[in-house]
Amino acid sequence: MHSVEQSPLGKSTEYVSEYAPTLLYPIPRAPKWAELGLDGQDLPFRGVDVWTCYELSWLLPSGKPVVAIAEFAIPADSPNIIESKSFKLYLNSLNQSVFASMAELEAVLVKDLSAAAGGPVGVNLMSLDDWAARGVQRPNGQCLDDLDVSLDRYAHPQAELLNVGEARDSQRFYSHLLKSNCPVTGQPDWGTVVVEYDEGLALEPASLLRYLVAFRQHADFHEQCVERIYLDLWRLLKPAKLTVFARYVRRGGLDINPYRSSEATQPAAERYVRQ
Repeated sequence: MHSVEQSPLGKSTEYVSEYAPTLLYPIPRAPKWAELGLDGQDLPFRGVDVWTCYELSWLLPSGKPVVAIAEFAIPADSPNIIESKSFKLYLNSLNQSVFASMAELEAVLVKDLSAAAGGPVGVNLMSLDDWAARGVQRPNGQCLDDLDVSLDRYAHPQAELLNVGEARDSQRFYSHLLKSNCPVTGQPDWGTVVVEYDEGLALEPASLLRYLVAFRQHADFHEQCVERIYLDLWRLLKPAKLTVFARYVRRGGLDINPYRSSEATQPAAERYVRQ
């Protein structure tokens, strides 16, 4: 079993510039699921982790370099996450490698990443013009960030910070104030989080902001932060439907965007202002 402590995170690493799929370092999801009281065979959510790579390049047979943007969709129920530094090292190993076409590279990426994740990984390679055409979107819903609230809890998110009323409600909230820390390096991870639920107990917006800000000094990976938010809200609100997703600011040319939902839906192809 691969452990976080044995991963390339926080260690001095030599960069390899020729194709090396062995650089990918899978980390099992099961221990973190167990911490949250989850059984990997009966998860209360569906979803996907969407990674965006902004530093993808390779060589054509002529020796001419190509650059592109890549999106990777890793199923939320896959046995493993892929440790982010190893992912970056793997992608950098393509820089001096020759691929005859974008389709050939895409097939290689699907094979290698699916093997590391233990489930089918989707790969979408885009030209810079195609990516630019997406533009920058503003999340739909009520922004929590301008609420006039006093906050003093930053070390650990707790469901007790959330307040609900007796009435049932449907809401969509978002905040740009999500921050957590890498559990290995302590580096900050910044993100925008969106919460949408239908027919659940009415959630007090200020309490949701307090809860989200309490992640500020919390140490965990992106995927587990979003799963914790989802579970706390699912257990408290008892909604008919719930979706929680976050779009994180890139680091080292990669951003990570976990999406968890009670429904068999896919995240919209959006990017926010800090992406």
